[in-house]
Amino acid sequence: MIGERLPERLSPLAARFGLRPWYGDIHNHCGISYGHGSLEAALRRARRQLDFVSVTGHAYWPDMPVDDASVAHIVDFHVKGFARLQKLWAGHFEELARADEPGVFTVFPGYEIHSFAHGDYTVVYRDIAGQPLIEAETPAELHRLLRAAVGDGAFAFPHHIGYRLGARGVNWDSVVAELSPVMEIVSMHGCSETSVMDRPFLHSMGPSDGFSTARHGLSRGHRFGFLGNTDHHSGYPGSYGHGRSAVYAAENDRDALWEAINGRCTNALTGDSSHLFLAVGDAVQGATVAAGGNAELELEAVGGGFIDCIDVIRNGDIVARVTPDLAPSPIEVANGSMETLLVLELGWGARGSFHDWTGTLELLDGEILGVEPRLRGPEVVSPLEGDGDGEDEARVELDGSRISFALRAMANPNNSTAATQAIAARIRIRPDSRVRLTVDGQVFEASAERLLQGALSGNLGPIDSPAFRLHPLPRPHQWQWHGSIGIEPLRRGEWLYARMRQANGQWNWASPIFCE
Repeated sequence: MIGERLPERLSPLAARFGLRPWYGDIHNHCGISYGHGSLEAALRRARRQLDFVSVTGHAYWPDMPVDDASVAHIVDFHVKGFARLQKLWAGHFEELARADEPGVFTVFPGYEIHSFAHGDYTVVYRDIAGQPLIEAETPAELHRLLRAAVGDGAFAFPHHIGYRLGARGVNWDSVVAELSPVMEIVSMHGCSETSVMDRPFLHSMGPSDGFSTARHGLSRGHRFGFLGNTDHHSGYPGSYGHGRSAVYAAENDRDALWEAINGRCTNALTGDSSHLFLAVGDAVQGATVAAGGNAELELEAVGGGFIDCIDVIRNGDIVARVTPDLAPSPIEVANGSMETLLVLELGWGARGSFHDWTGTLELLDGEILGVEPRLRGPEVVSPLEGDGDGEDEARVELDGSRISFALRAMANPNNSTAATQAIAARIRIRPDSRVRLTVDGQVFEASAERLLQGALSGNLGPIDSPAFRLHPLPRPHQWQWHGSIGIEPLRRGEWLYARMRQANGQWNWASPIFCE
């Protein structure tokens, strides 16, 4: 975030608990194991749009199919990647320490263990000072070894849990609650919330399985918070749209973030750094409440765009749905001006091409309050697919009412996969406010009233040339909502959580509240 973060006036419920959201990605990869891009570049990119990060090394696979000739090419790059991490592990902490800035950007060390039998786990350490690279064949063994080595200074979370058991999906029978207070439910692999989602598992590893989903695990009595991470393999933590986590803490502090994650006060997101916060009495997401008691759910949401709907899920069933357009309840409406969201999207053009965008986005007779880069990295996963660490001199800066930028946007590879880059800004407009976009020597201008009526697009040249899109401006009730929802008192063993879907297809899941 550049400029003002989400202020307390737009998050009064979270502020009542002394909390605010911090956004990060603690499961992603670069060239320190198998993957692309330098660690230094990955950390630099992370800082552009995240508050905290852990760049993950691939470390170990105890039941790797070494005797199956048909997957020898996969085994080969894993073995080489593991060896590379072993070589670089001790020295990479210096790079992490250089990137870490207390109160501004928090860096955690981490690595990954694969397993057919138990599912894949990401290990995250609290402290940057040299940490052990521990190999273990089961979660129980990993828990024991980590506790012996660093006490409470590490946790490990299952990720892409939705794959079937035996295909690197979660094994609910071997999950250790003390080791895994949170689980990753969305990444570039897909969404593991439930069996049917608009983000299916499409990787060559296979589809998801209903008994590996988060809802199934919760229904079995497991208690865990939600994370979203990219699992990006080209040195681009936070790559837009693949996943990120929100951690609710008082400040961007190593210990505060650590305590919040271990307390399950977390959200899983796909792309936009949105806000979704819920409370039952004195309990917020991740917490445990007594049976009976308060029968009212307080909820507030601030979208990164138009909010489509907000669902409350209890024991696997949708028990309430809020549609802000039908039940408007904005958090704040100012007299004589309007706070809204301005999004500029850049890209398009002929297949296989790219364009280096340089320009400015100005708000005339208005105020830019904060800027959120929504940047994507190259879509390369396997080392067999080529080098994904291309040129990267991206820049997004705010100076008063002007955003200047320099971004490379690849053309969309097909008609259903976006490769565009974007910049979002929270702005305050007045009746006469105008938006002026200057790119490549061309000037495009639109009134705020025009953008309230719909998106504005343009090309830099003829058909198949690079293009831009200024998204429509949402009115306050379309991107904010707060209120109370009556619920039946919770009974022992029950759980509920909330999720928000935006009209642009981005999601936010708030971790469950559990009943003891």
